[in-house]
Amino acid sequence: MEILSEEQVERLLDPARCITALERAFRENFPGARMPTRIQLPAGERCVMLLMPCYDPALPGMGVKPRLLLAARRLTEIRTAAASALATRFLAREDARTLGVFGTGRQARSHLRILPLVRRFERVLVCGSTPDQSRQFARGIEAELKVRVEAAEARACVEQADVLCTCTTASEPLFDGSWIRPGTHLNLVGAFQPEAREVDDTTVQRARVVVDTYDGAMAEAGDLLLPMRRGVISREHLAADLHQLVSGKKPGRSSAEEITLFKSLGCALEDLVAASLVAEALGSGKG
Repeated sequence: MEILSEEQVERLLDPARCITALERAFRENFPGARMPTRIQLPAGERCVMLLMPCYDPALPGMGVKPRLLLAARRLTEIRTAAASALATRFLAREDARTLGVFGTGRQARSHLRILPLVRRFERVLVCGSTPDQSRQFARGIEAELKVRVEAAEARACVEQADVLCTCTTASEPLFDGSWIRPGTHLNLVGAFQPEAREVDDTTVQRARVVVDTYDGAMAEAGDLLLPMRRGVISREHLAADLHQLVSGKKPGRSSAEEITLFKSLGCALEDLVAASLVAEALGSGKG
């Protein structure tokens, strides 16, 4: 069995190819893939083990590949941002030029690197947990992105962004949903437990909601489950999953003024697709 490091995974997993492969997988492979809802195993106060098995007869392997063991951090970062980029490709306005990101960690950085593959952003706004953290993160990534990156307070980040990504460990709403401009697209990435959320009821109520999978959303998406419990929205408020969106079975954005929202939880198919790309690149001698 070959074992790949984080550095090897990052070198072998091309984000642009990952976006394309995820689009094909959600369009064509999703109906035949076998993947139970993610198992969450609490391990102490601040640790959760996530188990996400998948078998797809169209791909060369299973979720835990017997011939290849991959370090998971960079793979998860890239495939998560690639899924957000895929949703952004189908849901964000074509003229989106300002990208706003809540968070200053690895997922925030990965989203800032990968979302420009699907939209031509001219400006980036970053809102971290403190102003100093926001400024430090903005300075550190501006040279890499070759685009203007500014630290912003929460309200400015929300009100000025055309595409807004929440990549945090928050368990309570980060901002007031009334601040969101018509036409904004949101990618909600951070919260993955039924009692945790990054946005408030108003945000969800105002938006056309797309999820990666219905099963995962109904089991784990506190951003959606909490307003459902209060009767603010119903199950029918979930307009589409990624398979329905990219296959054209359900429409995406209906107007320039519509607010769209992709709730990302991650699913094992995404892991298997990304791992298969790494294996393919390794087999072609790129490792």
